Amino acid sequence: MNNPAAILPKPDSLQSAVRLQREMLTTKISRDMRKLSRDCVALMNDRNALETRLKQALNELYDCKHVYVLDKNMVQIVSNVGRDGLDESSFGRDRSSRPYMQGIVGTTNFALSQAYISRNSKRPSLTAVRVIRDRDNNLVGFLGADYDLRELPATADPYKETKDWQQIKGDPSIRANLFQQERKTSLMDDQFDDVMGLINELILFHGVFHCKIHFSSSRVSIWLVDDPYDYRLLSAQDLLNPNTCLAYPHRHYTNRAIVPKEAVRKVLAMFKELRFADENVYLRSGSINICNGMVALNFSCDGSHYIQYDKFLENGLEFWFGQVG
Repeated sequence: MNNPAAILPKPDSLQSAVRLQREMLTTKISRDMRKLSRDCVALMNDRNALETRLKQALNELYDCKHVYVLDKNMVQIVSNVGRDGLDESSFGRDRSSRPYMQGIVGTTNFALSQAYISRNSKRPSLTAVRVIRDRDNNLVGFLGADYDLRELPATADPYKETKDWQQIKGDPSIRANLFQQERKTSLMDDQFDDVMGLINELILFHGVFHCKIHFSSSRVSIWLVDDPYDYRLLSAQDLLNPNTCLAYPHRHYTNRAIVPKEAVRKVLAMFKELRFADENVYLRSGSINICNGMVALNFSCDGSHYIQYDKFLENGLEFWFGQVG
């Protein structure tokens, strides 16, 4: 079968990625349910025949968890039919108040619900509903199919985070008391240049591709290209000891990096300026990822910023202290 993702444009935001996925699922599921809904018309008064047809339909529907039929009053007239058999507990259930049943009559013959947390399994789910009409176009019932999101195949490439500058405001109580606090010198602050030199060495020559520096608590979290699913914590003592480099084998600067080597030290130097420029508004933590080029900042006002390294380096102190908070 052709890959449906191949004809879809690349999503440029998280919501557009969700929209593209839903469009693909809607096209596929609607087509599968159309024929089944027509087959159900002649069986509406025969529960056993309906359930037999729905069992067959499990091989026709797109990774369906279970399927069922409602009468025109939205009351279920069969069991839930799933791959594990029949669940009779849902027979007679009135689904008229469920969100996926709202607004379907008179507006469309098919609807795919928004994702929701299922009542029983407590997992993200979708429900598709197809209106059942007879040859004279009279409403006779509804065909429903439930889907578990974890079982649905992806129809598009994974969403990639935007590279646009993002500013996120933090805890209002911290912002309100901003000028009642001031920066306290940390152990890292006293040896800032030496610590930044060691971090620069780890990134350029020891396989660190992502590094988050917690200036106030004098610790650093690092992620390695050799083991990207785990992270290491370096204490103040580790950061002040050049022997720490011996714990991480020499690695060439990864070819996945989009941050030039010379820019790494410049980013770290800018962290220093933001840390010491003001006693009230100051950098509390900063991170750099050389593979996606993202720099993240968290200030004493609890405001956070995410920005590409080149844009970050273009902006001076006036820009940051004019925008923080």
